[in-house]
This record gives sequence, C-alpha cells and structure tokens, in this order.
Amino acid sequence: MTKLKTTQTMKPATAAKKLGVLLSATPAEFQEGVVSRDELNALQADPPAWLADLRRNGPHPRQVVAVKLGVSNSGLARGGITGPLTTAEIDAIKAENPEWLQRERSVQAEVRKEAQRLKQR
Repeated sequence: MTKLKTTQTMKPATAAKKLGVLLSATPAEFQEGVVSRDELNALQADPPAWLADLRRNGPHPRQVVAVKLGVSNSGLARGGITGPLTTAEIDAIKAENPEWLQRERSVQAEVRKEAQRLKQR
C-alpha cells in the first residue's frame, strides 16, 4: 500500500506571519484562500509586487516593527506602540529617537549580551 503525499496547507494568517506582513494589508484573494507550502516557498523565492511593496513600505506587524526599531515586543508596548506601523512611521520614530526608544534599545542590548554570555558557558 502506497502512502499518498498530501499537500501541506496553512491559514492565510499563518502564511502572512511567515512572510512578515500584516494579513489585513494583503490582497483579498490571499486572505480568503489557503496557502500551500509550495505556494509559500514560491512567494518567498520570487515575491510578487504586492508582497515586495508590503515588505518595503508596510504596514508592518508588531514583531517586524520591534525588529526594525531594535527593541522587544514588550518594549514597544511600554513605549505606547500597540499597532502596526508603516516604514515612514518607523523612520520618523528613529529620527526622533525618543527617550523610551533609547531605554528599550539599551535593555535589548543587555538581554543580547546576557544571552551571549550564557551561550558561551
């Protein structure tokens, strides 16, 4: 008896998270269907214009905003950032360099330094 290989599929929300984009900003056909593993790999390898534009300009999900600002998700919340931001909004925050951002970046740097120290034990 041979096993039939089934195609792995995922919900659009999962695929959007793996692609690093906000689901609500994706096209309707992406939001309404399911995404196979092969389709996801194709989107990552050769992103269509809408995906490239979303990755470049946003709006970006919180985890991407946190990475772009160099802080943790918790640091974003402490700084009062609760929703998605566009690249222009992120750049404006970086240019302003508010006190909360400086503090959270230093906290993040300490966390990374401690993680590196523990890894070398």
